[in-house]
Amino acid sequence: MQDIIKVAFLGIIAVMFAAQFKGSRPEYGTFIILSVGILIFGLAIHQLETVAMEFDKLKFYLGSGEKYLSILVKIVCITYVCEFSAGICKDAGYSAVAGQIELLGKLAVLMSGLPILLSVIEQVYRFGGKE
Repeated sequence: MQDIIKVAFLGIIAVMFAAQFKGSRPEYGTFIILSVGILIFGLAIHQLETVAMEFDKLKFYLGSGEKYLSILVKIVCITYVCEFSAGICKDAGYSAVAGQIELLGKLAVLMSGLPILLSVIEQVYRFGGKE
């Protein structure tokens, strides 16, 4: 909880600092926001190590379903990277690029989740055909 408060204050201070340059030097504000965004992203990756250890415990319990957990992690990573990138592009004033990144992220999530969908459909087909 304490880390989240620190990150929130860091983000607020960065936005206030970048707002000072908005009128005279908007590119400085963009660089400030980008730098703080990368710093916060690095802190999030540090937190991800803890989550990875917990996922290792889940893998033990899942057994053969371990591949579904890796797909879930992949999907979460795709969404975080796309959200971060699109946010930076929007802040810099490039909403069109942000929209394209979001679209690509949605397609990547869809493609990553197809094996799970196919597995569910296969199970329904198997059990539905035996009745």
